[in-house]
Amino acid sequence: MSGSIVIAVDGPAASGKGTLARRLAAHYGFAYLDTGSLYRAVGHAVRQAGGDPSDEAAAVAAARTLDLSRIDDKAIRTPEAGEAASLVAAIPSVRAAILDLQRGFAANPPGGVPGAVLDGRDIGTVICPGAPAKLFVIARPEIRAHRRWLELNNSGSGVSEAQVLEDIKERDRRDAERAASPMKPADDAHLLDTSDLSIEAAFGAAVAIIDKALG
Repeated sequence: MSGSIVIAVDGPAASGKGTLARRLAAHYGFAYLDTGSLYRAVGHAVRQAGGDPSDEAAAVAAARTLDLSRIDDKAIRTPEAGEAASLVAAIPSVRAAILDLQRGFAANPPGGVPGAVLDGRDIGTVICPGAPAKLFVIARPEIRAHRRWLELNNSGSGVSEAQVLEDIKERDRRDAERAASPMKPADDAHLLDTSDLSIEAAFGAAVAIIDKALG
């Protein structure tokens, strides 16, 4: 993968992988890509056009015209966008359409930096299987639901914590059972449970794992 050093950070929704991956990128001076945002952007684009995110043709068309520079981060962080992301991510042709984009980012990080941190569901297994450092970040569903509920509550959403927990469990099921790139840890990934860790403690544990992996 060119001369770029790749750190793969995988895990389910609200496990803390995004926060961790961004901090790791800043720590190592690497570029950062939230691959989940790509699926959120595709699902959001389909819905904005009045389509159904489970419609393969509409989803693939949106994926093929995806422009990283035009993604509206606020618009794709709604519960509806998350649901749409889970639907489009289960379509093999959508995953194939943005595979090269993700691999290109990893191989040639923007800004000429020496490496990239990618977070998602299948970075260590499909996108960058040769990454020298791989984390699979987990947390108990109730902990993850509370984190996501706080995030949504702060943005003005009136969704209940019980509904968030139900949604997270359903997303986990879909992500793990889909035929295309199911969510699972790579055989050589290091498992990091953030359930009872502060952000600082989780970050410290991740750095220790990665430093050892990179030698």
